[in-house]
Amino acid sequence: MAGSNRNGLNRRELGRLAAGAGLAGGALSSGVVRAAGAAGSMTRPFPDKFLWGCATASYQIEGGVHEGGRGPTIWDVFSHTPGKVANGDTGDVACDSYHRYPQDVALLKALGVSSYRMSIAWSRIFPDGRGKPNAAGLDYYKRVIDALHAAGIEPYVTLFHWDLPSRLPGEWQNRDTAYAYADYAGYTARALGDRVRHYMTVNELRCFTDLSHLQGIHAPGLKLGAKAVNQVRHHGVLAHGLGVQALRANAPSGTQVGIADNTVIYVPVMETPEHIAAARAATRAENAMFLTAIMEGRYLDSYLAGAGADAPVVKPGDMAAIGSKLDFLALNVYAPEWARASDNAKGYETIGHLPQSPHMASPWLYVGPEVAYWAVRHASELWHPSTIYISENGSSADDQMINGRVDDVDRVMYLRNYLGQFHRAIDDGFPLKGYFLWSLMDNFEWADGYTKRFGIHYTDFATQQRIPKLSAKWYSEVIRRNALV
Repeated sequence: MAGSNRNGLNRRELGRLAAGAGLAGGALSSGVVRAAGAAGSMTRPFPDKFLWGCATASYQIEGGVHEGGRGPTIWDVFSHTPGKVANGDTGDVACDSYHRYPQDVALLKALGVSSYRMSIAWSRIFPDGRGKPNAAGLDYYKRVIDALHAAGIEPYVTLFHWDLPSRLPGEWQNRDTAYAYADYAGYTARALGDRVRHYMTVNELRCFTDLSHLQGIHAPGLKLGAKAVNQVRHHGVLAHGLGVQALRANAPSGTQVGIADNTVIYVPVMETPEHIAAARAATRAENAMFLTAIMEGRYLDSYLAGAGADAPVVKPGDMAAIGSKLDFLALNVYAPEWARASDNAKGYETIGHLPQSPHMASPWLYVGPEVAYWAVRHASELWHPSTIYISENGSSADDQMINGRVDDVDRVMYLRNYLGQFHRAIDDGFPLKGYFLWSLMDNFEWADGYTKRFGIHYTDFATQQRIPKLSAKWYSEVIRRNALV
């Protein structure tokens, strides 16, 4: 890992300053000049054994919602509620991957990826959320994972990607759901122990808590008060922590456990020591109820004081579970936020998105490639994980099929620029070991239904044909060269 001096600049940045000041003869700056030259060359290689992959989620691709003993989920209920999802779309069929997974494995193999981030639908394993397991659901995932192994692709399994079984009483408002999740995680780890070596407990805490229970735009579509939302947040991080413990207790020795989180990352408005320190402090404080609590095993005093009477109820042992040691940290990185130094009590102030800020097809997906670098650097300098993966990064686009092709140069632009910033993080010595592109193919994009396409393969939802876009060919070339193209 690159070390940082007390002014907040790492060795690479000090070298750049030294070189700019005509100090290229020094040992530090000469090494940095060589590194900068390599990074600026046409090849821009990634490290040997860098992990290249793609990512999907069960409800977004599988379909088959009434097959194989699967129980209902909150997204089944939500998507069938009029007015909740664009065009009344549902995940009933999605990409029909429940039946067509061999085609999807073939797509992965053609790309040349070494890994695939997939999720397991909790309600396929436990249709009621807990109780009697469903053998047919487990067998389905064994077939998928066996097909991946046969193609030389390592599965990275997310155990919860928002499709909560709807029969769980109280859902995430009920503390008992965290324990039900741990039971499910432990059972699945035992059942798939001979097939899966990498687990991510949950996906994007902020989405299945805040978007779902504060803003009401995701399932179950609630708009609760501050105290209830803080308690839901606590149940979410508790589920993660109990899940880590269950995986440790039930998975074979050597199994790697982490989390996939969409941590809000603050980019310094300019790379000076005071603004870098402010952005790092903002990243820690503004994620106090989520990743900061997980990585530090406690809630920040500033968060609890700010919440006051609305702070969550924390029982003995909760924070020890929440802070369970992870083998890796995985980050979903899309859009930036910005921070600058301030004389206020926090030492920073944040800057919101401007109406004219550039974004991709999804209005929320503001373009700011620097967030890729700062996501890895902030996480490294704040919490010192030994391994970081990018569990999601990708772009929506208004893709059009013209003469049998989708020339999504906008997506290629986005991916190239973000990968360049991830490369910078690696070049600076931070422990980024792999990258999962979101997504393998166009799929059900939650409240946006099928109106937003994130795939590098075009999905014709009428025929279920998957067609490689220009971005798929570009990504395949990146993987082939193990270098930025």
